[in-house]
Amino acid sequence: MNEAPQQNHDDHGRGHDAGQGHDLGHERDEAGPSRRSVLWTAGAAGAGLGLGGLTAGSAAAAAPGAAGTATAPGATPEAKGKTMIGVPFERRSTVRVAIIGLGNRGGSMIDLFLAVPGVRVVALCDPVKEKTAQAAKKVTDAGQPAPAVYANGDHDFENLCKRGDIDFVYAATPWDWHFEMAKTAMLNGKHVGVECPLSLRLDQLWELVDLSEKTRRHCMQLENCCYGKNEMRVLRMAHAGLFGDLLHGAGAYNHDLRGLMFDPKYYEGPWRRLWHTRLRGDLYPNHGFGPVGNYMDVNRGDRAVRISSFGTPALGLAAYRKEHMPPNDPSWKESYIESDRTISLVQTAKGRVIRLEHDVSTPHPYSRINSLGGTKGVFEDYPERIYIEPDQSNDEWGDFAKYAEWDHWLWKEHANPPGGHGGMDYMLVFRLMQCMRLGLVPDFDVYDGATWTAPVPLSDLSIKAKGAPQEIPDFTRGLWKKSRPGMDSQKPEE
Repeated sequence: MNEAPQQNHDDHGRGHDAGQGHDLGHERDEAGPSRRSVLWTAGAAGAGLGLGGLTAGSAAAAAPGAAGTATAPGATPEAKGKTMIGVPFERRSTVRVAIIGLGNRGGSMIDLFLAVPGVRVVALCDPVKEKTAQAAKKVTDAGQPAPAVYANGDHDFENLCKRGDIDFVYAATPWDWHFEMAKTAMLNGKHVGVECPLSLRLDQLWELVDLSEKTRRHCMQLENCCYGKNEMRVLRMAHAGLFGDLLHGAGAYNHDLRGLMFDPKYYEGPWRRLWHTRLRGDLYPNHGFGPVGNYMDVNRGDRAVRISSFGTPALGLAAYRKEHMPPNDPSWKESYIESDRTISLVQTAKGRVIRLEHDVSTPHPYSRINSLGGTKGVFEDYPERIYIEPDQSNDEWGDFAKYAEWDHWLWKEHANPPGGHGGMDYMLVFRLMQCMRLGLVPDFDVYDGATWTAPVPLSDLSIKAKGAPQEIPDFTRGLWKKSRPGMDSQKPEE
């Protein structure tokens, strides 16, 4: 995927422009931030700066280095329900969607939900009424009935989730709220998808797994990078054996966000920068881990078993602040501890190795690395290049474009999709809504989301333990040993 640097996947604003324009121009809401929208992110600042407004859930999530107390790292609690592996959605002619959070991410993703046939947007939630009004107009302009609007404070999403005419809740909010919103949706009988990370604590990840199994509702981290054109092509090539026996892979979120993190009109609160005052580990592993995990059939015949992480000193944000921010800026009260670059090694049950990187605090071009290697060759992205035998020889990279025949059916059917990130956002929404309409098993589930997110707390623990390996929980409770379908799907019959 060789587009220009893309906006990050989960800088989403719940009532604020949380840095997720999903285009290359870093679009902002010209109306600017509101005081109410800033209050929705007060919880994100609470642990590090003593701000008020924390709920019990967000306060727990914000605790520095918290892995959670209910479940020790690597432990497997007793199941409270049957597995959700292989469980299809209920078939329906129309998918009724509710959207919580209408900042940059939610405010742009609504366009994609409206663009997919058989989808109705029935309810919207954001504490900033101007944003709900703008989103509601998009719905009526698309020829759909006016949606119900919930804009009465931070917790009005709870009232939205009580409605009886919602099939799927989509949450595009700051990280602190993901766990609470996913939990509330499932307890009210709704399938739910949240932007990454699913949660930032192991005990909360386990709670979401248990709730999904108990309520029989799917809980998904909507990882759009799994639907990238290059990622899906490599996935199909890997499963066809073109790389031989798989040995190693790499993924990352290396994206210079310094200017945006110090821009009060982009990350209001500023909730994202404040996470750099609380954790040292990989804050955003999902974009890299998800695709590589799919290549290696993690949770579908292999399992991520342990992670070792190392982090550099935290110098980048302070250096940027010194050069660019006035002496009276509130950021001068902050002390940054998040490693400028974290590097983690994940080992799987089959002995494979996955390298994960995270760096949003230093100058560098955008890269998710997106690499896969095996006994017959290797693919590397940014820029895309390939070397597999017998196609290539003499230590010279080959042209990845020549492997277009391996494109996933989604990309063959939608050659020029609308939306951000080169079309991967639309692919995610289209495929998810298709699975719900046709009563199919989703491409990924709560076990995948929990696995892809577990490196957040575990990398923090490993760095503090001088790189000591941390056990990654088996969220499938042993069912990873059985191969099963995933992202490499067959085109269904409508």
